Amino acid sequence: MMLRYTLGFTLLALLGGCIGDDIIDDRVDEVVTIENPIDSLQVGVTYQLNASFLNNIGIEEEREIAWESADENLVTVDQEGTLEGIAVGDTYIVAHVPMSDRMVTDTMTLHISEDLEDGVSGADKGGQLRSTSSYILQGNFTVVGENGGIRITFDDTYKASEALPDLVLFLTNNPTTTAGAYEIGSVEIFSGAHSYFVPNVEVGTYEYLLYYCVPFNVKVGDGLID
Repeated sequence: MMLRYTLGFTLLALLGGCIGDDIIDDRVDEVVTIENPIDSLQVGVTYQLNASFLNNIGIEEEREIAWESADENLVTVDQEGTLEGIAVGDTYIVAHVPMSDRMVTDTMTLHISEDLEDGVSGADKGGQLRSTSSYILQGNFTVVGENGGIRITFDDTYKASEALPDLVLFLTNNPTTTAGAYEIGSVEIFSGAHSYFVPNVEVGTYEYLLYYCVPFNVKVGDGLID
């Protein structure tokens, strides 16, 4: 009997810690995301950009995405998202979708070069974890393309609480919910440098890392991929 009470009290304590950060509103702003950005393109080389439109709950929705080059003397882009380097210089590319009250856009700065080893140079991303609960979550991370997927690498500043019954890492475009998120898996490393390889995902497909206390369906923290 005493063991039953002890287990019950432990679960209630964990639940109480999670409930303090319970989620009420899962709506976010609509966004356009360039999924495979680059930072440099060689003159005379073409490159295919991909983009997606995410609705107000962070779920991908079919929309026609328009493309625009800020300086077609340096780089052109057609309405399929195909770039071609024209002349050396710095400019930017815009992907956009018109809404009833505003234009939703994503912008990619671009250097056009005379000589690049592979014709293109990718734009790696990264960010910093933050706790949105009473549990520890911190550390810097990078996201880079690798072998048809992405590599998420945490440095030695990473630390996560081991007190939760099941802490799970997700990729998502809506940091308030796991609905529509990509589950990477249960967290097994709670301190120090480590990495995850995620196949069949591009660098710009998701905007956030998301940590969830799964048994109680409550957010523990997140990290903007910027």
